[in-house]
Amino acid sequence: MSTLQWSEEMALDLPMMDDTHKEFVELLQAVEAAEDIELIAVWQDLIVHTEHHFGQEDRWMEATKYASGNCHSVQHKVVLQVMREGLVRAEKGELFVLREMGRELAVWVVQHTQLMDAALALHLRRVGYNPLTGEVASPDNLPDELIHGCGGACSSGEGDEEVVREEEEEAPAAAMH
Repeated sequence: MSTLQWSEEMALDLPMMDDTHKEFVELLQAVEAAEDIELIAVWQDLIVHTEHHFGQEDRWMEATKYASGNCHSVQHKVVLQVMREGLVRAEKGELFVLREMGRELAVWVVQHTQLMDAALALHLRRVGYNPLTGEVASPDNLPDELIHGCGGACSSGEGDEEVVREEEEEAPAAAMH
C-alpha cells in the first residue's frame, strides 16, 4: 500500500484542480510500486503530467493577475527542474534518487496543495474563474495589481488585512493549513 493516498483534506472544491491532483497522487503511487525495470518510464510519465499540471495552474494564475514571479509559480519551476535532474541521474543508474524523490514529493504535494493551491482555488472561486473557458465571471473581484508573494489575493498589496479576514471567514480550514 502506498504511503500517499488521496484524501478529502487535499480536495479544494475545484473539480479540474482536484482531478489533476488525484492523477498526481496516482502517478506517485505508481512510482512507489514500480519495479526497477519500469521506474524510469513511470517517472517520465510523472514529469509529463507535472508539466501539464503546473502549466495549467500557472496559466490560471496568469489569467487572474498573479505575477509570473510569485513563489507559487517559482516553486513549480524548481520542483520540475529537480524532477528532471533526478531523471538524468536515474538514467545513469542511480534509481535510488527517484525512489527518494518520490517519497519527498509525497510529503511536498500535500503541503503545497493545502497552502498554495488552496489559496489559488479560493482566489479562482472569488473571481469566478472558469478553467474550461478561461472566462472570469466576476472581473470586479480581480485584484487591481498583480499578486506577488506566495499565496492568493492576500499577497496583492493594499488592504491585505481585510482580504485575509475575508479568506479566513470563507475557508477557515484553508487558512489554518
